[in-house]
Amino acid sequence: MKYVNYNIVFQEIPDEVTLAINISHCPNHCPDCHSKYLWDDIGTSLTAASLETLVAPYAEEITCVCFMGGDASPDEVQRLAEYIHKRYHGVIKTAWYSGKSLLPAGFDSTTLDYLKLGPFITSAGGLRSPHTNQRLYRLDNGEREDITFKMRRVAI
Repeated sequence: MKYVNYNIVFQEIPDEVTLAINISHCPNHCPDCHSKYLWDDIGTSLTAASLETLVAPYAEEITCVCFMGGDASPDEVQRLAEYIHKRYHGVIKTAWYSGKSLLPAGFDSTTLDYLKLGPFITSAGGLRSPHTNQRLYRLDNGEREDITFKMRRVAI
C-alpha cells in the first residue's frame, strides 16, 4: 500500500483534528472522482515506520489518523490502524474512508473508530449532501453508529 500525500484536516471526521493520508491504487474508479490521480499505483510505501514518521510530529495536535482509500489493501489498512491504536494507546483514533459499500470479508472493524462506506455517486453527492449514498459511522468495538448527519452544513 502506498500513500501520495497527507494533510491536517478538520472536516473529514466530525469533532476530530485528523491527519488524512491519501492512499493510491484505488480500484473503485468512481466516474466523477475528484482524485483520479489516486487510481494509479504511485507514491511511497506506507509501513508502520513511515506512518510513524508522518504521525509523530503531530502526535500532540491530532486526534485521528484517517486512511483516505486503501480498498486495494484492506489488510494493510487494518494492520496500520491496529498499529496506531497500540502505539498511541487509543489516544489517537483511526478512520478509514472506503469507496466500497461493504467491509471486506474478515475485516476486523475493532481496529477503527470511524468508517466511511460507499462509492461517490455524483447525483447523490458526497457526505455533506442530504441525498448521499455514503455513510459515516462511529465505531465502538465494531458496533456502528451512523453519524452521517454530522457532516451536513447548516445554511446561514
